[in-house]
Amino acid sequence: MTTIPFTQRRLTGGMFIAGAVAFAVAATLLSAAFDWPDILRRPPGVVLAAYAEGGPGLVGIWFATGWTYAILLIPILLLPAALGRPADPALRVATHLGAVSVLLSLIGFLRWVFVVPPLAAAHSSADPVARAAAEAAWTAQHQYGGALLGEHLGQTLAVAWSVTVAVLILRTRALPAWLGWTGLAASAVYLLNQGDILATAVPGFPVWEPAGLIGSTLWGLWVAALGATLLFGRRG
Repeated sequence: MTTIPFTQRRLTGGMFIAGAVAFAVAATLLSAAFDWPDILRRPPGVVLAAYAEGGPGLVGIWFATGWTYAILLIPILLLPAALGRPADPALRVATHLGAVSVLLSLIGFLRWVFVVPPLAAAHSSADPVARAAAEAAWTAQHQYGGALLGEHLGQTLAVAWSVTVAVLILRTRALPAWLGWTGLAASAVYLLNQGDILATAVPGFPVWEPAGLIGSTLWGLWVAALGATLLFGRRG
């Protein structure tokens, strides 16, 4: 069995915890300030009015939410070496998928910083034509940058990464088996949120409403548990 430098495991574990905790704090602030994520499925006029009302403070929260989630890119890239399996082909593919998922999610978050503000400002106009145009533009960018890139591709690839890591844990016992089983369970619940996303394009698609909140929470807790196991577990 390959001996892994303990400092490498600790760095990777600490970064997983830092990313999970920082994002949880930012997301909690966003939920309190903007009723996220429920507001994502409301009519364009409601969303744009609420965004304009939030002002620069809301833009800052979205900025923080995006970049705190991006922290996960670092430990995802470090994980193969931290587990002593840098050449494992499945883990290498999963690492690339996980890294891409973070970048796609970052695009989804940061569109609220760079794309939505001018739409919200246009929607504040008294001109009904300008308001209608802003709502149409909002819908287009929301379905592309949000539903497609950030939510569908970003979340699906994140689940593919976590499932692969969980299976690797169970197959190799590189980490405790409970971490593998809980990773599979959290990933399965998180994947069910795709119903809500697909329903934005396919009306009537089956949706389990709690999947988004429960799945993302369980997935985030699992990421933190992965980090804690690497940080505080015994040397490999």
